[in-house]
Amino acid sequence: MRYDPGPSTSNGSQHTLNGTQHSPRQKPLFSNGTNGHSTANGTTSPHRNGFSSAARSNPHSYFGHDREEVTRLLIQGLDDLGYHEAAEKLSQESGFEVESSAVAHFREAVLQGEWQQAEALLLGSEPPDGGGGVSIRNGACTGLKLVDSANRDQLRFQLKTQKYLELLEAGDSGSAIIVLQKELRPLQPEKDPQLSALSLLLGDTDRERLRENAGWDGAKGQSRQLLLRDLSRSIAPSVMIPQHRLAVLLDQVKQNQISQCLYHNPSSSPSLFSDHLCDRSQFPLRTILELNHSAGEVWAMEFSHNGRRLATSGQATDVLIYDTSTFQVLHRLTEHTDSVASLSWSPDDSKFITCSHDKTARVWDTPSGQVLLKIDYHQEPVTTAAWSPDGQSFVTGSLNGAHRLVLWSIEGHVIHDWEVSYRVQDCAVSPDGKRLVVISSECQIVVYDFETRREEYCILNKTRMTCINVSRDSRQMLVNMANSEIHLIDIDTAEIIKRFLGQQQGEFVIRSTFGGADQNLVISGSEDSRIYIWHKENGSLIETLEGHQEPGCVNVVAWNPTDPCMFASGGDDRKIRIWSKEDSDFLAKRRRRLAGNRSSMASPSRGPYGSSTAIL
Repeated sequence: MRYDPGPSTSNGSQHTLNGTQHSPRQKPLFSNGTNGHSTANGTTSPHRNGFSSAARSNPHSYFGHDREEVTRLLIQGLDDLGYHEAAEKLSQESGFEVESSAVAHFREAVLQGEWQQAEALLLGSEPPDGGGGVSIRNGACTGLKLVDSANRDQLRFQLKTQKYLELLEAGDSGSAIIVLQKELRPLQPEKDPQLSALSLLLGDTDRERLRENAGWDGAKGQSRQLLLRDLSRSIAPSVMIPQHRLAVLLDQVKQNQISQCLYHNPSSSPSLFSDHLCDRSQFPLRTILELNHSAGEVWAMEFSHNGRRLATSGQATDVLIYDTSTFQVLHRLTEHTDSVASLSWSPDDSKFITCSHDKTARVWDTPSGQVLLKIDYHQEPVTTAAWSPDGQSFVTGSLNGAHRLVLWSIEGHVIHDWEVSYRVQDCAVSPDGKRLVVISSECQIVVYDFETRREEYCILNKTRMTCINVSRDSRQMLVNMANSEIHLIDIDTAEIIKRFLGQQQGEFVIRSTFGGADQNLVISGSEDSRIYIWHKENGSLIETLEGHQEPGCVNVVAWNPTDPCMFASGGDDRKIRIWSKEDSDFLAKRRRRLAGNRSSMASPSRGPYGSSTAIL
């Protein structure tokens, strides 16, 4: 399928926010951080576990690691695991404590809303005439040790912002105004946007609306815990150990091993007991089946979320639904009158949408294959559709006309029409439901707040794009570029994390996607009839597979979300290939087993549109 032939006028890459130049994402009113504990010195533990020589030779070292740091992490880890008595015994025996009294008092002050005391404990305070004040260490009001990059005014601003919001929530607007004018305003420039946003909250007399507009869940919610974790980012880690630090370090060990394992594809987490390495033989590198039911080039393909169905479409007007246990055709849907360029499963797989060059989109019932809804609102080919995570609404995009990007209810009512001026090439809704990401024929990536419908930012690229995917954790987007590159982009910062190179793309629409059990792979078709697979973390090209008959493109690939060792590819040769780690007899054996299980009840089922051709 060729690109939309629309013009491209951009020359470079820039970020715009609602038409004005801006950073790709504004800092939220309240950000999250980490939390932890602090320290006290003591003696080393006499206990050894069969490795005594290192401890005896250097009592302050544990195999090259600081003994105090290791012990305090173990104490915190035991507490996290619920072994509180063991943690207490280790603290007593080692002489080390996770947390000093100053840190404990600071934590308590924040969680109890004692803002003056919390500020004094964190940053120190000047004692009044005649002495007094808050004594942190040796009678001096020095506060806790901060990291070098800490901004003391910003820390004060965060504490006083919480104080201000809690006063508003309590209905004490008079005290809130005093805090705003005398405590918050001196800490920020005159026209600071945060101050302006806080000022606007004075008019919110309804508590629910106040919390919604502030992006804040109230004094009785999690706001104080979130504030504590945020403030702890600026406290020296040696004083306040970040929350769950041992678990974080263990996770980093696992992630490092995974990043070094080119063929990592298991669904289970690596063991800590041994070094991790996946064997190439367990990777899906064999074609076990060719499906030859398509009447034209294959342009779109997607496994259902439960992995039990595979939907395909393309140059022909029909849509095919396969049962992935046997790859027999369940439905051949023929209602469209022109090519079907895109399709998408609902979150619960009970429905799916197809988008056609006949200027319509259709919502289908999966079990029956019947049309539930026809969308004929667009004036040009419908290019893309994406479901909201709750399955109660969906977005359709079109190349031209008055209605190019529209949000629909499941009943077919227009919820929102963005009335954009660009042609929509593809779109995706993040799994957390917070963002809608759109690529246009005019070389734009536009990111919207899906809840408010407002544009967050826009990236202008040098070249056109053909498809977009959002990762399962909603943090990254994968974009195919017409210059034979695939970009992995951080959705929050709009920064390119990784570029994947090797595949050929310049004239036709090629689709890529995330792959593997943990989406740690990137897979794409190519104009050279091959399939390319990369390691997402390190960008290494793992495999180049001979995909389909030459000449012709491999237009689309899809990874089975429940079977990490299966993916599918579709090409100009009208074939769909199923790839697995198994041999070519695998499906034949499975079919015979399924047929045997059914023989006592009924004769074996057979697809109504012919059998597929196994590669033997």
